[in-house]
Amino acid sequence: MRATPLHPRFGLEIHDVDLRHVTAEAGYPAIREAFETHSLLLFRGQQLDDEAHLAFGLLFGPIEDRSLGKYGDKPRMDNVTNLLPDGRVAPKDDSIMLNNIANQLWHTDSTFLPVPALANILAARVLSSRGGETEFASTRAAWRDLPEALKARTRDAVLHHRLSYSRAKVSQKLATEENYTKWADQSWKALWHNPVNGEDALFIASHAFAVEGLPEAEGQALIDQLIEFATRPGTVHTHAWRPGDVLIWDERAMLHRGRPWPYEEERTLASICVSAQDVDGLNRMRPGT
Repeated sequence: MRATPLHPRFGLEIHDVDLRHVTAEAGYPAIREAFETHSLLLFRGQQLDDEAHLAFGLLFGPIEDRSLGKYGDKPRMDNVTNLLPDGRVAPKDDSIMLNNIANQLWHTDSTFLPVPALANILAARVLSSRGGETEFASTRAAWRDLPEALKARTRDAVLHHRLSYSRAKVSQKLATEENYTKWADQSWKALWHNPVNGEDALFIASHAFAVEGLPEAEGQALIDQLIEFATRPGTVHTHAWRPGDVLIWDERAMLHRGRPWPYEEERTLASICVSAQDVDGLNRMRPGT
């Protein structure tokens, strides 16, 4: 595959690949190798419909279902949009829009679920006239660069995650809604070890609210310090979306966030998360293992 770097420390744009034609035998092994090594992959000029999008995602693993089976067992999309069910653009104080704004906090997807995500596969569908970029930072690079004193505090730490915690930073009302309170708190080690290449990465998110064994304020301060370090100037790649763009990133080794756009305009990105499995290092992330 022909590829060019996105950032000096992570990320590749991969050229001349049509994701509709990638199979387990043809194309996927090279894409998966690049995913493990570079953490963020960009494919431009794609034409993925929902069926092709889901088929490609299933090459990485099981598709995440946050509906808890409400729509059956068949994998389905979970798009990022500001549209209401009736097709109108949501007003800024609507829950859908407030959730979009909460996604502008630095986060890792699905750390609040019983099974966290391995990957997100995001495709441009409807873009705003300006803004709406997605920013990325490598938590693998951050761990390499972290001062030794911070490494010592973090290496064996266990973080507690809750979706309503991050939503409360934007709206206390949003944080009380059933969509954001239906999962019990989750606990994960602060370092994710990649079993393919042996690399470690910080596993942190805006959903992380406590560090096991530390007073609340001290734990939150440590989490904030780690996220600030990982996203310091020079470490961030900003992706300005174009029609046909598809981004894939390793949730085990990346932080990301959305950026504002004119909220009266539609912005819809086709989205699926792929759940992590033990082969991806999940078994080592559970406290006590």
